[in-house]
Amino acid sequence: MATYRSTKTYGHNIGLSCAFRQWKADSHCKYIHGYSVAVKFIFSSEELDVRNWVVDFGSLKSLKGWLEDTLDHKTLVAEDDPHYSWFQKAHELGIIDMISVPATGCEKFAEIIYEYAEQWLIDNGYSPRVKLESVEVMEHGANSAVYSR
Repeated sequence: MATYRSTKTYGHNIGLSCAFRQWKADSHCKYIHGYSVAVKFIFSSEELDVRNWVVDFGSLKSLKGWLEDTLDHKTLVAEDDPHYSWFQKAHELGIIDMISVPATGCEKFAEIIYEYAEQWLIDNGYSPRVKLESVEVMEHGANSAVYSR
């Protein structure tokens, strides 16, 4: 049976600008730094809907809204960061808008987004017809990470 694929990319130009650090790194990545990340979804289905679509791109507005709420002008902090309480205090003081995550880095961000989007497909009536093949998170043109199951 044929498989149809649709992709949706929220590029660097939409401004999903977030800051984070990878505190376990031995490199400069241990310092707070940021990117205007891009996110690419690949959806697939063996059958199209009545409009001959895998997904209705117009229906993705709430998914995009979640990306903005989670990433845009946020400081993502790993739950096990030894300076977690410092970040919490900065958040309380209004210095940063902190989002607590299990871990930082493009690989983990792709996984977090994948898990959310997979539930989004269920909640919006796409699943089980539509599968989420992968999520790619791009720091810039040279660095990205892909998560799939």
